[in-house]
Amino acid sequence: MNDRRTSSKEEGGSRLGTLTVGILKPLAVRWAPIPLRLIVGLGFIQHGFAKLSHGPDNFAAILQAMTVPMPHLMAWLTILTELMGGLAVLLGAFVAVFSLPMAAVLLVAMFTVHLPYGFSSIKLIGVTAGRAQFGPPGYECDLLYIACLAALVLGGSGPMAIDSCLTRRR
Repeated sequence: MNDRRTSSKEEGGSRLGTLTVGILKPLAVRWAPIPLRLIVGLGFIQHGFAKLSHGPDNFAAILQAMTVPMPHLMAWLTILTELMGGLAVLLGAFVAVFSLPMAAVLLVAMFTVHLPYGFSSIKLIGVTAGRAQFGPPGYECDLLYIACLAALVLGGSGPMAIDSCLTRRR
C-alpha cells in the first residue's frame, strides 16, 4: 500500500511539474530573447560609446601597439560595429546580419586581449581600503556575448522586435 501512495504522490508531482512547464514553456520561448537583446545591445552600445568618448585616435593607438593593420580604419569599424550592431540587436533589427561582424569583434578581442588572462572575467587581486581590486578580465564575457548572439540568430529576436514585424509582413 505504501508503494501505491508513494507512486501516486510522485505522479501528482510530475503532473504538476508537467503542467507548470507546459504553461511556462511557451512564455519562456516567446519572451526569452528580450533580456538577451537588452544585455547584448546595451553592452555593445556602451563599449562603442566608451571608445568614441575616449577618442577614436586613442583606440587606434592601442590597435597600432597591438600591430593591427590599418589601425585607424579598424578603430572606426569596431566603434561603428559596436554602436550600430548594439542598436540593431536592442531593437531586434537585422540581428542575423549584424551578429557576424559583432562576433568577429568579440573573437578578435578574445584572442588578442583576453586569452592570456584565462577564462574568468573576475580576477580578484586583493582588497585595499575596504575595496576589491580586480585584474584584467579573461574571455568569459566574450563567450557569453557570442552565445547570446547565436541564441538570437538561431531562436529569433522574439516579440517587440523589428525582425518579427518584417517577418509578419512577408
